[in-house]
Amino acid sequence: VPAAWQSPYLNVFKHFRVGEWKRSAKEGDVTAFTDKTLKGTVYRIRGSIPASNYLQLPRTGTQSLGLRGRYLYLLFRPLPRRCFVVHLDVATEENQVVRISFSNLFKEFRSTATWLQFPFVCGAAQDSLYESTAKTSKRDLVGAAPANVRWTCLMLDLHDILSVYLSRRYSHVKSIKLCSNLLVRNVCTSDLLFDPGVTFSEARQANLACRGVSPMPREMAFPVPKGEKWHDHYDFIRFPSDGSKLPHDSIQKSCSGPAAASEDPVRQLPQLVTLTKAVRDRLSLIQQITSPKAVSVPWSG
Repeated sequence: VPAAWQSPYLNVFKHFRVGEWKRSAKEGDVTAFTDKTLKGTVYRIRGSIPASNYLQLPRTGTQSLGLRGRYLYLLFRPLPRRCFVVHLDVATEENQVVRISFSNLFKEFRSTATWLQFPFVCGAAQDSLYESTAKTSKRDLVGAAPANVRWTCLMLDLHDILSVYLSRRYSHVKSIKLCSNLLVRNVCTSDLLFDPGVTFSEARQANLACRGVSPMPREMAFPVPKGEKWHDHYDFIRFPSDGSKLPHDSIQKSCSGPAAASEDPVRQLPQLVTLTKAVRDRLSLIQQITSPKAVSVPWSG
């Protein structure tokens, strides 16, 4: 259970004062600027070598963030036509440190007792040529981000990732390392299930709190033009997805994306997701790429 200072959620960049660089570190080409789309400060991390261009929390490897929230929310956008890498070091209840990495550089899922590497499949704007091609072409499912890649809210269920893939019990996040090439708005941790596509008024009307779902806190939310839908502008990815009991080997947008979520948002809550045929076909295609060479993954569900 998170300490009081981490509840109900923790705005990680704000709490650790990223930008002052006293409790965090940067290396290489890391710059802050005001993003016109998000109307706020964004950090751009770029460079041909991810290991040499990064933003890191905490400042040194001997320290620990001690973030105990079950869910980690990363608000970011891969740089177009580039590849990026993200590393999360998390501790188990047995005090084992496990590195969770994801990148569109990775061609397949790899697993050891202390390192999980997930391919990240970048989505493109709805109805774009890239999106329609990626549904049928294995070649386009992995690799550099498309030109019109969107801002994304990635929600990682750290409890389930360790439980499903390593049969370990999650304790806390030790460190976060965001490597080129990406834009990052913020990181948030919480035990609450946030749905960024649901407004506060919709949440009240549907009494979503009773089902454990909350709107994204205002200071963490992406702006949405009046009269328009969140999912028409941004991507939401929950990983692992609970739309299926089988663990998946890559992180990607599923049916919580624009096409599905443009309808009634209450019906698109994460725990109520059922896989459409199109999404099942896409997952099958992903598994054809990743499964043959992947290390077998224990499942105790």
